[in-house]
Amino acid sequence: MARNRSQVPTDWVTRAADEAIRHAGEGKPVTCASGASPSGPVHLGNLREFLTVHFVADELRRRGVEVRHLHSWDDYDRFRKVPAGVPAEWSEHIGRPLSSVPDPWECHASWAEHFKAPLREALAEMGVEMQEVSQTEMYRAGTYREQVLLAIRERAQVETILSRYRTKKAEDEAEADPAEDLSRFPYKPYCRSCGRDTVTVTSYDDATTDLAYTCNACGDSYVTNVATQDEGKLVWKVDWPMRWSFEGVDFEPGGADHATPGSSYTVGKDVVKIFGATAPSFVAYGFVGFAGMQKMSSSSGGVPTAADALRILEPAILRWLYVRRAPKQTFDIDFGPEVVRLYDEWDALTKKAGNPEKRDVAVLAWERASATAAVQLPIAKVRVPFRTLSSVADVTAGSAALISQVVSHVGFPHDDVADLEPRLAKAMQWTHEFVPAEDRTTVRDSPATERIAALTEQESGWIRLLLDGLADLGAELDQDAVTTLVYGVPKLAHGLSVEDAPTDEVKADQKSFFKLLYNLLVDADRGPRLPTLVVALGTEKVRSLLTN
Repeated sequence: MARNRSQVPTDWVTRAADEAIRHAGEGKPVTCASGASPSGPVHLGNLREFLTVHFVADELRRRGVEVRHLHSWDDYDRFRKVPAGVPAEWSEHIGRPLSSVPDPWECHASWAEHFKAPLREALAEMGVEMQEVSQTEMYRAGTYREQVLLAIRERAQVETILSRYRTKKAEDEAEADPAEDLSRFPYKPYCRSCGRDTVTVTSYDDATTDLAYTCNACGDSYVTNVATQDEGKLVWKVDWPMRWSFEGVDFEPGGADHATPGSSYTVGKDVVKIFGATAPSFVAYGFVGFAGMQKMSSSSGGVPTAADALRILEPAILRWLYVRRAPKQTFDIDFGPEVVRLYDEWDALTKKAGNPEKRDVAVLAWERASATAAVQLPIAKVRVPFRTLSSVADVTAGSAALISQVVSHVGFPHDDVADLEPRLAKAMQWTHEFVPAEDRTTVRDSPATERIAALTEQESGWIRLLLDGLADLGAELDQDAVTTLVYGVPKLAHGLSVEDAPTDEVKADQKSFFKLLYNLLVDADRGPRLPTLVVALGTEKVRSLLTN
């Protein structure tokens, strides 16, 4: 799917892809890397790590460049704390690799796998393909053994670099020999007895590569041979640049905190030279916040994940939220009323994208969001505005079949309920989960007898005109005809035709008539669009609620 680049507007993805090619060398394969620790739910903030790399790799594929999206699971990181909702006895696993901690929910092989699985499914739904690497497997297989030995041999140089960036130095640091300061040893084993990283290195023999340590948790002492045994890992600020070299990484993003003075990327740019490589091109990404998600359920602590968001957002729209902004820009994802506006904005952009003459950076973001180099993201065969679907879902209490029937009558004919997916399911879920109870439409079970008995002569006349008009329209109500009738009742009451322009007096009566209908149909002063409400309820239901 190579494209004529002279016709493509330039965005942050274009620029990052150009930088990745420059790093790799023109005509050479490109490696774009992401990384994450599966220590808990991979929330929507973490998702930026994956999608930033995905969009750059996908741009390169569109150009015909050989590229891989390599994702490292840092599942060899230590388990740091027991989160809320997890049995207190899991504290015994603190200090062990995430891949060695049991899954307290007993649905996956380990703690790490429990949090990887839902993210994999969500990424697949969004069209993200990546080559996954487990750091547990890499270290335990001895894959990095030569790199580990190199880092240990060059530990004095490593420590010189690291100390250069430390903001607070020990008083005797200047006098200490970096090669002999075992407290800053670049490699840390997991205890052979209890499996924790709570160890103190007590000696290291450069000739034999024997490393001795004592565990501060269980008290046991062991000797591990770094050249033949694989029982630990490099410390983070050495591990990351080591992997850049080993994997030949050309592009990798990171949180804005990674690019500050003394942070991982800043230090890594110098450390990676020890491994004979250069740091990849880098973009820092900003914070992603959440709003309107009080009821958002997820695996831990109510932090929304990609899987949670995909219950109410089409995959293309979730992708679009990330690609339309430069990575450094922060933003919030709002799961409240803002969702309706978001869908409207997406639909307007979709319409604009259909006109080649209007192709700009906004349309380019739409293109990146709606399809990858390989696949088109799912869209409804019949695209109904989200606000219409959610309104109808509200009025019909979430019956898909009834929603489908009403939607056909309000101007979106289709052959099957499936023609409305995936948007229909998203609208139903959003209405059920995120519309507050006080904002939902509750259709009356029986007529408001006291209010109907107290109708004025004018109000009674409005009701008669509406019911007569509905009877004339027949059993199958049409949205346009009902709209004309509802807005036309006050006109008819003033001796005008439904086609006449409303006078100021008619406009005032329309407001009063609409409020009356809301009071009698849903016991509220306002609600969904009245024509949609009337079509959803049907003539007989409306008649039963407007008469005693």
